[in-house]
Amino acid sequence: MCTYQTHKIRLDGSGKARKGWISLSEAIVYVDHPVHMQQDHSVNIDFLDPAQGPSARVAVELSEEAALALADAIHRAIEAAPPGLASSRARSAGAA
Repeated sequence: MCTYQTHKIRLDGSGKARKGWISLSEAIVYVDHPVHMQQDHSVNIDFLDPAQGPSARVAVELSEEAALALADAIHRAIEAAPPGLASSRARSAGAA
């Protein structure tokens, strides 16, 4: 069953696409049928930069368990680092 629930966020990052590294400004997260993963449904994440066109996209298909483990690992990594170490606000402040 597809949920048709799509969650779109703005972000500041980069990813490696077919043509090399690209800037990323959005992520879209949804549960739907995967294109490549061998199961009926997956948690799909599209990282993209719409300003660069449709080829500026990094797609990820995860099992529910893998998506939850990834979210937990992201939280643990950030909690283990000094506050603000990977913040885009810290980079902006350092450039001023």
